[in-house]
Amino acid sequence: MARPRFLPDNFTLMLIATVLLASFLPAYGSVARGLEWAAMGVIFMLFFLHGAKLSRQAIWAGISHWRLHLLVTAITFVVFPLLGWGLRPVLEPLLTPDLYLGVLFLCTLPATVQSAVTLTAVARGNMPAAICSASGSTLMGIVLTPLLVGLLLSQTANSSDPLESMGRIALQLLLPFALGHGLRPWVSPFLQRHAARIKGLDQTSILLVVYSAFSASVVAGLWTRIPPLALGVLVLVCGLLLALSMGISVWLARRLGFSTEDEAAIIFCGSQKSLVSGVPMAKVLFAPSVMGGMVLPLMIFHPMQLMVAAWVAGRYARRPVSTEAPSAVAAPAKA
Repeated sequence: MARPRFLPDNFTLMLIATVLLASFLPAYGSVARGLEWAAMGVIFMLFFLHGAKLSRQAIWAGISHWRLHLLVTAITFVVFPLLGWGLRPVLEPLLTPDLYLGVLFLCTLPATVQSAVTLTAVARGNMPAAICSASGSTLMGIVLTPLLVGLLLSQTANSSDPLESMGRIALQLLLPFALGHGLRPWVSPFLQRHAARIKGLDQTSILLVVYSAFSASVVAGLWTRIPPLALGVLVLVCGLLLALSMGISVWLARRLGFSTEDEAAIIFCGSQKSLVSGVPMAKVLFAPSVMGGMVLPLMIFHPMQLMVAAWVAGRYARRPVSTEAPSAVAAPAKA
């Protein structure tokens, strides 16, 4: 029996189940403390794997196409935060303080890698450029996200000094990332042979971190601070941010004279936000009691971006075959 098209993917369904489990059966006491240590361990492992999977050739392959990468970086780390900050007069009265701060955190995150590249491939876009931009976004996010969090959330009690945040990011995220990348020549063959299992391990790790985060937030009274109406508004806000980011990406790509192939890479690398990077970063940057509200907008935005972007990629794929080659960049090695 074919899967109904309106259903989200299995990972999204598991995320929803994890949030429900944490809401009704949160971890307390020694179990919660054990989960905290386990979450720290899986975050180290996740970023070690990120570093090991990131090909150095993929980073350098598209450097010559610097205008495209500069535009994607600007959309990810400038346009998105400006949208979240500029919409504050509208969003803050409609959302709770926790959820609005979560929206701001969402706006500071780097792009996805796997889905952005996959969607660009479906759309017959510039694949090497997408690999380079998405990989570079992940790497820059380790530095830029805590800086943007410190800048945008500096007036709240939930954020810390950006330099202190960068220190924690460097220790808990950048160190395993650099270690994994340094060991890539020895680790990469194993990861390629067991790619399916590694993907399952990635997803299981994220589910563990989400359960730990939501358990702590539920115990601290998360659902008593978020009325049902605010959740409905949050879904609309995530849809608005996605529509604006995709629309701005297309407008800028065409305004600046990029090819259709480049435009596809720009829209899918610029408008996507990474759940895999975002949840561990939130775990490092924020207190457990506020983690749930911080990652809830991201967890709504994530399946929404995949479903909408898949439809948009299909529209791009149905365009007439162009006789023009995409902007020349070297083919990257497998990431």
